[in-house]
Amino acid sequence: MPLAALNERLQQLGARPQHRERLLRHWLQALPLDHGRRPLQGFLPKALYEALPALLCDWQAGLTLHTREPADDGSERLLWLLHDGQSVESVLLPPRAKSWGLCVSSQVGCAVGCGFCMTGQGGLVRQLSALEILAQVVAARHLRAINKVVFMGMGEPAHNLDAVLAAIECLGTVGGFAHKQLVFSTVGDERVFARLLAGPVKPALALSLHTTKPLLRRELLPRAPALEPAWLVEQADAYARASGYPLQIQWTLLEGVNDAEEDAILALLKGRFAILNLIPFNHVPGLPFRRPAWDAAEALAARLTRAGVLTKLRNSAGQDVEGGCGQLRARIQTERVVKVQRSKPSSVSPTSDPSSA
Repeated sequence: MPLAALNERLQQLGARPQHRERLLRHWLQALPLDHGRRPLQGFLPKALYEALPALLCDWQAGLTLHTREPADDGSERLLWLLHDGQSVESVLLPPRAKSWGLCVSSQVGCAVGCGFCMTGQGGLVRQLSALEILAQVVAARHLRAINKVVFMGMGEPAHNLDAVLAAIECLGTVGGFAHKQLVFSTVGDERVFARLLAGPVKPALALSLHTTKPLLRRELLPRAPALEPAWLVEQADAYARASGYPLQIQWTLLEGVNDAEEDAILALLKGRFAILNLIPFNHVPGLPFRRPAWDAAEALAARLTRAGVLTKLRNSAGQDVEGGCGQLRARIQTERVVKVQRSKPSSVSPTSDPSSA
């Protein structure tokens, strides 16, 4: 159900803006329906109150938990089944102060085809609706206390921009998240920067860069828009300064491929309002890349920081449960047969087709 259909259904049941806001707040924040000083039964129109069970079921968009795999580092990988039998992953990130971050998916599959990513190997299956994105957050909130949502799961958020931005607006208003607690991740798309600035909720931005070399980037991200790394960093840096939240630059470290660009990184990123996140490759069986030695990655991060580029070495979550994006889904498909048939072409809106990026 699109958010527009949700609003129309609420209006048909007599909902006013204050009714819609409170119901969405209850749902998105996983609050009990009796939460608050004024009971819902006396606050909502009778028809709306009586329709609540069916409405909440519709809002959850048919999303059900299929598999839950905890890792030694405190993270958990979650595989959700959708109403049509497709499946997507979310990740509860390692906890901080008894709260978890949540990494959510925006598509079933992905069209970018990153050579080091399991999700990219299967291509795009279909887009997720805004409700399917929000339902991942709601379901996870019933499992853990969530204080941050990052759009870094399966899919390229820029290729499903309308649904992702609608979900971000809900989370940053009635969902109870501060703007900086929402992170929009992208490989880079000309449409993204203006749309983020124009929105009522301005999330933090993460740019999946992975290399300073244009030709190498096109090899690693074969179906990403052919935009120069320097141009992308310039645009992303401008958005970060306008929003007030530092740009997060994602760099998957691949041994012998992109782990020796120290001078180029300094030339490109020094003076930027940015943090460089070095993420050692999460091993994916069958792919030709290797995870660099931790000591070498740690030394690189220290040298870059001393030279003026704030760099953090991130240990990929869920190493012991093959935690790379799409790996749980791929493994469960093999072991337990989760439906992964491709949707008909008409199920993907032409306006959000990644090939038009």
